[in-house]
Amino acid sequence: MRAWVREAIRLIEADANRSADTHLHVFPLPPEWGVDLYLKDESVHPTGSLKHRLARSLLLYGLVNGQIGPDTVLVEASSGSTAVSEAYFARMLGLEFVAVMPRKTSREKVALIEFYGGKCHFVDRPPDMYSEAERLAAEVGGHYLDQFTYAERATDWRGNNNIADSVFTQMREERHPLPAWIVVGAGTGGTSATFGRYVRYRRYPTKIAVVDPENSAFYGAWQTGAMDYTTGMPSRIEGIGRPRVEPSFVPTVIDDMLQIPDAGSMAAIRLLRTRTGHWAGGSTGTSLYGVFQLIARMIAAGETGSVVTLLCDGGERYANTYYNDEWLAQHGMDPAPHLAVMEHFLLTGEWVSPTP
Repeated sequence: MRAWVREAIRLIEADANRSADTHLHVFPLPPEWGVDLYLKDESVHPTGSLKHRLARSLLLYGLVNGQIGPDTVLVEASSGSTAVSEAYFARMLGLEFVAVMPRKTSREKVALIEFYGGKCHFVDRPPDMYSEAERLAAEVGGHYLDQFTYAERATDWRGNNNIADSVFTQMREERHPLPAWIVVGAGTGGTSATFGRYVRYRRYPTKIAVVDPENSAFYGAWQTGAMDYTTGMPSRIEGIGRPRVEPSFVPTVIDDMLQIPDAGSMAAIRLLRTRTGHWAGGSTGTSLYGVFQLIARMIAAGETGSVVTLLCDGGERYANTYYNDEWLAQHGMDPAPHLAVMEHFLLTGEWVSPTP
């Protein structure tokens, strides 16, 4: 058993070494503003998203805690990128992987999980994913990876090449090496927890902002302090936003939160593609829409510095949804007013919210 675990950890670490680090792109802003914007491109991971880091951490966490062995069935509650990445690592270790997900999950995501050898187990009600995953893992004597509970503790926030350590290392030679703001979304809450703890541990002045889409409980919980805050509504921005506050969400390490309209997220990914050529998913748009508001605040206050956010995954996964005008219309989202606001911001440095 110990020999198998040692080899499993070696295989996962070798994958990390082969992947090297992800790129830090510059988003073009007027130089006279004195503000530099960077996007860390997590879409270049082998499984195409930020969740590759989380999946690697969750499997390592299970291995070093003695919860995963050579015959362990891995189970997760996820219909998105986390399950895709976990299926990848499970195949690497020769383990069976089952993703518990809503029956309405897109065929594209199901196909990606199955491509890496994973199996999909469907539930009729999205809230039932958690209990069903736990039940299924117990039934087969497997291990429930439980991203929503363990995301914040599976990652070593002190360093060890986590995403925060990577960003600050890459920023060392930039004009403003210590970011004024790091802006991320919250799906589990693990990424904001990692950044928030890291900057405090390193005694950096950097502030952490979390952007939250419509229908998500995180913003309400942060505002009210009620960790049992719920919305009962699923987020339309895949990868971030939850109808309940997940255990990995740590509001005490967050300096500010912004609630972002979903149509604004859709507008931002279109603007990103036009301005940089990068094709990103909706969660990146949510972050970018919030970033522009924070930069406008900095300009109004006469502040200079750098801002870092994440390019969470590639846009090709959303060609038939977020980039499809007919799909947006069916879901009542009009990106045009938000696109006009952002174009005005990039021209003047002023943020004028769209008229409701």
